[in-house]
Amino acid sequence: MFPHAWALDDETQAAKDEGMRLYGISRPQTAISYLEQAAEAGDAEAMYYLGEANRRLVMGGMNQAALDWYYQAAQHGEPYAMLRLFDGGACELGNVCPENGDDWPQAALELTLPKAEAGDPEAMSVLYDIYFYVEEPDEEKAMEWLLRAAEAGHVESMNLLGKIARNDEESYANDVERLEAAEPWFRQAAEAGHAPAMNNLASVLNHLDQPEEAWKWITKASEAGHINGRGWLAACHIAPNEEGRSLCRAAPEPNPAEGWAIFLAINQEVPGTSSENALRAYHDSVAPEQREEGERIMDEWLNLEPPLSYFPEKFGP
Repeated sequence: MFPHAWALDDETQAAKDEGMRLYGISRPQTAISYLEQAAEAGDAEAMYYLGEANRRLVMGGMNQAALDWYYQAAQHGEPYAMLRLFDGGACELGNVCPENGDDWPQAALELTLPKAEAGDPEAMSVLYDIYFYVEEPDEEKAMEWLLRAAEAGHVESMNLLGKIARNDEESYANDVERLEAAEPWFRQAAEAGHAPAMNNLASVLNHLDQPEEAWKWITKASEAGHINGRGWLAACHIAPNEEGRSLCRAAPEPNPAEGWAIFLAINQEVPGTSSENALRAYHDSVAPEQREEGERIMDEWLNLEPPLSYFPEKFGP
């Protein structure tokens, strides 16, 4: 595994957990003060996500705060921070360079490759991205390491392989072939407990006309804290027959009060435009007495474990 410095004390770990929760529900600005506590205690992962949080505040661009945190994370051995520094032109524009050169992707490769060759699945997965960044990108090597990571049990790599297959119009003749190629990878990651793969597997199975199992996995995604899974539970309770709701085909008997309670709880736990829009969109589909009942039972859906998240990719857009 990549170093995250030393173990955090309970209070600092709790702050980091809260920071990661807030980052996971797209509240990067609020997350920063919590993540700073862990970063200042030497946690490289918190340093990296502080870079990500500050970068998201400028819509995926780069600012000085992001670059400073990425540099600290890179000094602690975080390879994705090195790739972000390269993206931001840190060496070329700001003279923030690796210790022994001027090539951040090469520094990330030199750090990561020995760990991958020693059998570290996380390092194997990082090589997938690194090999697209080095001076001579090598897609074949990138895919080789991604496969090795998945075969070593790295669930994020399994999920990524599913997404690659689902979108691969060159290797597969039609949508059904792509979905059938993606399904085993999503299933393997879903069965290992990866919430985004559960969500993806539900969608694939639904499009392959397997509604019962699709509903099983969207329910599991909700139980694992995936916001999309939780939203489907609510929508199928309120308006299962609306256009585009084929995923509701195997849902239980609708209960609009339950659906309203779920939407209220989502809005409480993940406040923002999306949850407010859902409440507005479904308001007139739920009778006043059903909305009152939903308010009474909302607490049953609040603050479940694990907490709700969008599960953003570590090295995403």
